[in-house]
Amino acid sequence: MFSIKQIEEAHSRVSTGADFPRYIAEIRNLGVTSFKFNVSDGKEIYFGENSYEAVSEPKYDPIKIQSEVNLPTFTKELIDHQQGKTDFPHFIKICAENGVNNWIVDLEKMVCTYFDSHGNKILQEPLG
Repeated sequence: MFSIKQIEEAHSRVSTGADFPRYIAEIRNLGVTSFKFNVSDGKEIYFGENSYEAVSEPKYDPIKIQSEVNLPTFTKELIDHQQGKTDFPHFIKICAENGVNNWIVDLEKMVCTYFDSHGNKILQEPLG
């Protein structure tokens, strides 16, 4: 199965949201079926077949997630990020400021779902 080190190596080749599809293909080839990203500290949980999990360490000091969701602003910023106009640290800041607590990427269904701090689905979008 895959390791956090392998995933981090694949992620090191991502500089903007425009690189995300290539990253998704690479980790999918490693055996990742889905993953969860926590905006507050960057911790990730990667899932594989047979209940396999690999958990990363937090990537940065905890940041505050706004309790109010601002979907129009988040959606606009998400599009900008996907077009390569912003880097990942900026995207994390935008998520926190607009009430995005975490996201789950399902590599079998090829969708990314964003959630608020109450576990409510904010937005779901197809990958690729």
